[in-house]
Amino acid sequence: MQQPDYKASLNLPHTAFPMRGKLAEREPQILEHWQNIQLYARLRQAGAGKPRYVLHDGPPYANGEIHIGHAVNKILKDIIVKSKTLAGFDAPYVPGWDCHGLPVEHQVEKKKSKLRADPDAFRAACREYATRQIERQRRDFIRLGVVGDWQNPYLTMAAAFEADILRALGKLIAHGHLQRGAKPVYWCVDCRSALAEAEVEYLDKTSTAVDVRFHLADDQAFAKATGIDPAGLAVSIPIWTTTPWTLPANQAVCVHPEFDYAVCKVTIAGKAEIMVLAEALLEPCLRRYGGQLIATLGAVPGARLERLALQHPFYPRRVPVILGRHVTVEAGTGAVHTAPGHGAEDFTVGQQYGLPIDNPVDDRGCFVADTELFAGLAVSRADPAVIEALEQRGKLLRASKLEHAYPHCWRHKTPIIFRATAQWFISMQQAGLREQALEAIDTVAWLPEWGQARIRGMVEHRPDWCISRQRAWGVPIALFTHKDTGQLHPRALALLERVAQRVQEHGLEAWHALQPAELLGAEADDYDKVTDSLDVWFDSGSSHDCVLRRHEALGYPADLYLEGSDQHRGWFQSSLLVSVGIGGQAPYKTVLTHGFTVDQDGKKMSKSLGNVVQPQAVVRQLGADVLRLWVAATDYRNEMHVSEEILKRMADSYRRMRNTARYLLANLNGFEPARQQTPPADMVALDRWAVERARSLQEEITAAYEGFNFHAVYQKAHNFCALDMGAFYLDVLKDRIYTMPADAPARRSAQTAMFHILEALVRWLAPILSFTAEEIWRHMPGARNESVFLNTWYGGLDGHARRTMDDAF
Repeated sequence: MQQPDYKASLNLPHTAFPMRGKLAEREPQILEHWQNIQLYARLRQAGAGKPRYVLHDGPPYANGEIHIGHAVNKILKDIIVKSKTLAGFDAPYVPGWDCHGLPVEHQVEKKKSKLRADPDAFRAACREYATRQIERQRRDFIRLGVVGDWQNPYLTMAAAFEADILRALGKLIAHGHLQRGAKPVYWCVDCRSALAEAEVEYLDKTSTAVDVRFHLADDQAFAKATGIDPAGLAVSIPIWTTTPWTLPANQAVCVHPEFDYAVCKVTIAGKAEIMVLAEALLEPCLRRYGGQLIATLGAVPGARLERLALQHPFYPRRVPVILGRHVTVEAGTGAVHTAPGHGAEDFTVGQQYGLPIDNPVDDRGCFVADTELFAGLAVSRADPAVIEALEQRGKLLRASKLEHAYPHCWRHKTPIIFRATAQWFISMQQAGLREQALEAIDTVAWLPEWGQARIRGMVEHRPDWCISRQRAWGVPIALFTHKDTGQLHPRALALLERVAQRVQEHGLEAWHALQPAELLGAEADDYDKVTDSLDVWFDSGSSHDCVLRRHEALGYPADLYLEGSDQHRGWFQSSLLVSVGIGGQAPYKTVLTHGFTVDQDGKKMSKSLGNVVQPQAVVRQLGADVLRLWVAATDYRNEMHVSEEILKRMADSYRRMRNTARYLLANLNGFEPARQQTPPADMVALDRWAVERARSLQEEITAAYEGFNFHAVYQKAHNFCALDMGAFYLDVLKDRIYTMPADAPARRSAQTAMFHILEALVRWLAPILSFTAEEIWRHMPGARNESVFLNTWYGGLDGHARRTMDDAF
């Protein structure tokens, strides 16, 4: 007797939606579909008239392949833009690239060093190199599923952008913020250029630390100031410094006006002398010198020592004792060697006392030819010679090695120096920029909240912004200065606009080809054409003026800036200063920061450690959606741990959600939403519960998206699939959905619930699992438009009579 075919009597699940994602194969096909339907342009058409939400893209450097940090940044931005789009906003995304400056120059120099002799050819090579890098990075960003105006990005090397950078400079000049002068700046001897603060990183360095006697030049003046008679003994005020090479430029010794200084009779190497040391540091100093305290002759506040004359330790010049509140007793002697040409604090206090700004070091980091004792020596090798000069004159108390954090060039990884040179600055004080910027900071929402205190502290204490660079590949500071007075041409702003018009047509090369007489006529012989370029942070920092104000699809100020936490001293700050300097307000309403990527043990990624995760490799092996899911699942406000093992676990989570969607699709086979949905009042109670559970969860997920808490979106969606659906509802539902006739009311009730649940799930996942959501969308029952992203999920879908879950339940 033949067994009956029970299988044929069951409504078993069936769908063309595959179980295996094969993301590396299918995602490129979806990208091609988006390109064919011109998705970004369609989104702009669909968004016309809706409330606008503008996330302004911080431009990465056009240099090298993208790394995991780039991927994190762009994916986070894409999640936000897509979630805002699906929530009913017009959310354009115009990507950008930073194209000028050292990173590009450095690469071109390595490959085409001979071109340095031909500036025009060198600039052309830089432009060509940056263009190639942009194309490489653009391809990789698109492969991550990031939707944007990739065919029309903003480039800081575009002629129109370069011209608008000059116009932004002109606006700052008009508001009185530009200043020229010789001030100490970060200087890289490899770049042979000034550096911005954001181009400096602190690395460990072993320095030579020296304690040096500055002997008193006038015993009578000392006795009068302190009431203590030296009685023929030599008196010195020792200093401690970790930069002995700056001693040739010494112009003073600084003490704190309110600290107490002990006047002590001591013996060093068996010889008696008098030393003036901060009381709080007396014992550690004597231990360091191997000295013995004979007697404390008295104590005086630092203010009593002001203007006493000291003898420079190896030059025949006298230097004064001055007062400064930057002096501390955390280390050293309580007295600070002061060289206004080699330090920001030294410069500031030196200005108060009218000290000379002596900088005997050239742009190669070598002492100039007329530097007595040290002419031609590189400062990096000068410490032994300085120590020898001190020893010969009996001024050296101690020399030792000290390992400490020291500023390095972020590109060359070599120690920088502080060097006073004639540069152009955006003054923080001259026209009240600091106070205006601090006021603007308080109008911005900073996420996390500690970002506000971080940038406020940086702006409160930052020196003037040095915006000039000695480089060939950069937007020129297109100004003319008088040969005798150094003053700007009286028609500087009008001339700058005429240059900007030429640059807008021909690029920055127009300035280099310009002969001054073309603009100045007979005055040309009286003026110098400025040869410096602008700091690249000025380029990107003016993007709000060159992009947001210019691009009709965007707007100023931006709703959001989103970058890594290092940008509080980089792009966030440069943008703030330019925007406040031009228009008196911040360029952003909200600033959101993310942390850095580290391996699973919290170690910084390094090729030498073999723990680098390349996004391209992840995409080829697991697919972009797995990488996107990892970004969303990680609390990006802290360090983001990533490794192959972590990504494999994320792939397992992905499969759980994909399989839930597949099971829902499989049981909707043959279901026609437009005519077969069950009214809510007629649905089975369990089905109404499932829809209500999804509806309430949708409120939580919507709030999580609005609060940029994407890890919460992931957790809630994943738990819903694994627990609410997989472990309960869908398991209980099997008998009813499999055994009842296709058109049975109870079965249609279940299908109606599953349809609404699937709609909700696609909505939740689309900003994160963009490729998978699009694939699910293609397999959903009922007529629909060409992309999941062409839906706002409010007021119905695709013009059909179906109502959203919020309306129906």
